[in-house]
Amino acid sequence: MGERIVVVGNGMVGHKFLEVLRNRTQDFRLTVISEEPHLAYDRVRLSEFFHEPRPNLSLGTWEQYAAWGVERVNDRAVAIDRERKVVRTTRQEVPYDVLVLATGAYPFVPPIEGRDLAGCFTYRTIEDVTRIEAWARNSQKGVVIGGGLLGLEAAGALLRLGLETHVVEFAPRLMPMQLDELGARLLKEKIEAMGIGVHLSKVTQRIEARDGRVRAVHFADGESLEADLVIFAAGIRPRDELARSCGLEVGERGGIVIDEYCRTSDPHIYAIGDCAAYKGRFYGLVGPGYEMARVVAERLTGGERTFTGPDLSTKLKLLGVEVASFGDALAQTKGAREVFYSNFDKGIYKKVVVSSDRKRLLGGILVGDTSDYARFHNLYLDGSELEDPEHLLLPPAKGEEVARTSLPLTARVCSCENVTKGTILEAIRSGHRDLTSLKKATRAGTGCGGCVPVLDEILKEELKRLGEKASDHLCEHFPYSRRELFDIIRVKGYRTFDDLLRDYGKGYGCEVCKPAVASILASLHNEHVLEDAHAPIQDTNDRFLANIQRDGTYSVVPRVPGGEITPDQLIALGQVAKKYGLYTKITGGQRVDLFGARLEQLPHIWADLIAAGFESGHAYAKAVRTVKSCVGSTWCRYGVQDSVGLAIRLENRYKGLRAPHKIKMGVSGCTRECAEAQGKDVGVIATERGWNLYVGGNGGMRPRHADLLAADLDEETLVRYIDRFLMFYIRTADKLQRTSVWLEKLEGGIDYLREVIVEDKLGLAAELEAQMARHIESYQCEWKAVLEDPSKLRHFRHFVNSDAPDDNIVMVPQRGQHRPAYDFERDTLPLPVVMGE
Repeated sequence: MGERIVVVGNGMVGHKFLEVLRNRTQDFRLTVISEEPHLAYDRVRLSEFFHEPRPNLSLGTWEQYAAWGVERVNDRAVAIDRERKVVRTTRQEVPYDVLVLATGAYPFVPPIEGRDLAGCFTYRTIEDVTRIEAWARNSQKGVVIGGGLLGLEAAGALLRLGLETHVVEFAPRLMPMQLDELGARLLKEKIEAMGIGVHLSKVTQRIEARDGRVRAVHFADGESLEADLVIFAAGIRPRDELARSCGLEVGERGGIVIDEYCRTSDPHIYAIGDCAAYKGRFYGLVGPGYEMARVVAERLTGGERTFTGPDLSTKLKLLGVEVASFGDALAQTKGAREVFYSNFDKGIYKKVVVSSDRKRLLGGILVGDTSDYARFHNLYLDGSELEDPEHLLLPPAKGEEVARTSLPLTARVCSCENVTKGTILEAIRSGHRDLTSLKKATRAGTGCGGCVPVLDEILKEELKRLGEKASDHLCEHFPYSRRELFDIIRVKGYRTFDDLLRDYGKGYGCEVCKPAVASILASLHNEHVLEDAHAPIQDTNDRFLANIQRDGTYSVVPRVPGGEITPDQLIALGQVAKKYGLYTKITGGQRVDLFGARLEQLPHIWADLIAAGFESGHAYAKAVRTVKSCVGSTWCRYGVQDSVGLAIRLENRYKGLRAPHKIKMGVSGCTRECAEAQGKDVGVIATERGWNLYVGGNGGMRPRHADLLAADLDEETLVRYIDRFLMFYIRTADKLQRTSVWLEKLEGGIDYLREVIVEDKLGLAAELEAQMARHIESYQCEWKAVLEDPSKLRHFRHFVNSDAPDDNIVMVPQRGQHRPAYDFERDTLPLPVVMGE
């Protein structure tokens, strides 16, 4: 088998070295030493660990390592004996002929008083995020110290975990290494709009303890923040302790010194990744680490590749905000000129840095829209002469289309895997006709993932050039898009999935097509989703008319139109919560969530709520959810219109309307915008002359300001336009596509939509309005219908042959809301419960 190569470290870079080497040769014996119990995993996607279902972050499998002939030592390396060529772990000695150090880096924790308290964490490993998740269950407020890439990722994780979240940054701006003042200001605005507090130019002085736990973070200027949980994301330091202890040369600022071949001061030892320092600098990015891994793998197999310094360009999505920087983004080159375009109303900032003669692109920054990144990055890399720097940034004129994929064959599309456009095209022509297959064949898009949108555009453009159509089929069972299936069902009058599958599909259906068709049928016919023909094809939440929670219980969310609620209804909600031991929370949509209901309790809870005047809030459905409102002219001295009255009218009009995705609305009584209507799918803002209608907004993981569709409308015209907009969206959107994404992809954008909705360009207005009228006429409260039908009540049993509850479920108190003791004999009612006339 030849020489024995030992790799210390099984992170992303260590794994990449093994992969590249094995793809080139089978001639070496390979051993990897790792102190983490997991195989190498994707740290770039670490924040996805908080998603449900849990993602698989592993970069390889045990079977793959066995096929590679890799011996894996799960232990910590403690010393290197260079004379004997041996690595000592805590339990054994591992001999080597060639040693590759891929030990990575560790999180830097500033020397702050209280940094060791319970509730303080770093954010680098799966173990870190597991501990953070556990601690967050009993926390309310989290503070992240560090406003760089990792700090913002950590803040997004805390927000997802339901904590009030704050980011503290020592510098006067976020992401100070990548963004300039204007770009960072826009990013700050976007992050604050999500509800994250941003605190800049703050020197953290101490962390206050109470009962040995974190309670507050104090700053040098005398201010402080309450906190139950603190994450340090203030940078990294190379793990070079093994190198230091055996006498290898290390840099002045740390890191194992390497040359252009990634060799250390010992010719038998290489260093790659975050632990390595090239020309006095270590990088902390996966791209340079991967390039080092390729250099060593090729040198060991006779290649001449060298490491000449990395491209530190980055393109990523932070908290749903697109951010990119490349080259000399901060204009530090002598004589550099900056040209920028900003539109903060649309959430976009773009800057290019050019040479003094304005002929060469030196770098740039993109915030809010990174669609030009591949084009700009390639111009920067190949040094092409520019004609007009301003033209790079100006939005395309009407009717002009900028080709996002008009890149030369040598353009590097994927920096992490060093994949060019030519390689991608070759893979497409050899038969890889879908994105999954293309990623597997080329490795493009498998690193940080930032290049996937460009990869997808190249695929579609090349298929079009080859005379083939990029598949938009719903799934393998239906050779049609969602829009085509909607038209088939509408025109042919299908009312069941089985009939549609028989005539237009094949097989038995799947988890993609069944709920998609269920949604179309509900949008068109509005029949109860738990009818025998429809119940089997619903998503889990629709199947039980409630959102299933992580502990297996369900949430109950009654509708509160416009947020207006009577004292008696408030009392009723409290009584129901106490009776069934439910956790209560005010939602962002001005309703009350009741959490912790068991399956068999749901009908009894809803019987009590309906008796108190409530209806289903459809929080479990891809449907119209809420219409948020401010108090409007009724109470507010600034209000110019009755926003509450309009919000109630709209919510009652559109309640129960099923759609490709959930729909949220907002109505603000003046331009102060307290209902945040411009962050909604449909937003209405009062003016002195009527109402302004905004559409296509989204305040979620991919924030987008809504676009103005029409201004100064009277109420009846406003409602007609909303009817048309909703029905046109339901007809033409793709599966699980929010209005924001749909509008961005709609050919012609907001101008075309205005022609359809306001000017009736397609002659559809009357048909769309009639369709909405049919929905309104056929509306029924889904839970009231369940309580009146014993056959539907059978869905709400833990056991097929018994009404008994599952007494294995144990409830855990949440933040002081203790669940009262529940007496199964006393509190369990026999099913079915049928409401009276």
